[in-house]
Amino acid sequence: MAAVRAVGVSKRYPTVTALDDVSVEIDTGRMTAVLGPSGSGKSTLLHCLAGLDTVDSGAVYIGDVNLCGLDERRLTRLRRDRIGFVFQSFNLVPTLTAAENVVLPLRLAGRSPERAWVARVIDAVGLADRLGHRPAELSGGQQQRVAVARALVARPAVVFADEPTGNLDSLAGAGVLALLRRCVDEFGQTVVMVTHDPIAAGHADRALFLRDGRVVDDLPSPGVEQVLERLRAPRAAA
Repeated sequence: MAAVRAVGVSKRYPTVTALDDVSVEIDTGRMTAVLGPSGSGKSTLLHCLAGLDTVDSGAVYIGDVNLCGLDERRLTRLRRDRIGFVFQSFNLVPTLTAAENVVLPLRLAGRSPERAWVARVIDAVGLADRLGHRPAELSGGQQQRVAVARALVARPAVVFADEPTGNLDSLAGAGVLALLRRCVDEFGQTVVMVTHDPIAAGHADRALFLRDGRVVDDLPSPGVEQVLERLRAPRAAA
């Protein structure tokens, strides 16, 4: 079973159709990159797949659960328990330490952290010596590593990453991409990543290209040059 599915999904705004009858399956235990020019619908697709936005028609499934059939209370619970998020802007709570930010989703859910798993996640992101620091005392790359750890701590079915390296320099960005890749390879995590960066897409197992709200290309095992070629092609251009 696919980790996430969109079936005939459309999303319209007053002046634009952001998604136009999109159907796609996201493979379990793999990293999928979503690319396209500004306004192509890639972020809208991510938000609809993650249950952060509603669809006007079609359906979105996490596993066998149809998000479109859930009321707000059940949708909130599903996002809390089965979905992890990594945002471009980190979205850490500034008054909490790194350790407190990591376990925050569990605290909000009223769940006790599983110490062995939390320790494994902390080790994976390489922040054991920074756990007592608040976000303002961390570099951008370190803050994003905290965000990745927070996304993993509840053992989600899927981690959605929206331009996770967009606010980082190339070195810090490479570290975060390597970390997401490690999460897939070692933890069997499913990752869906929106990016504009061919280098970031080169870490993925698959690249989806959107234009005008539609999937126009689907590239397995993307290399950087292949991604650049697709982005330059007329069907993947703005």
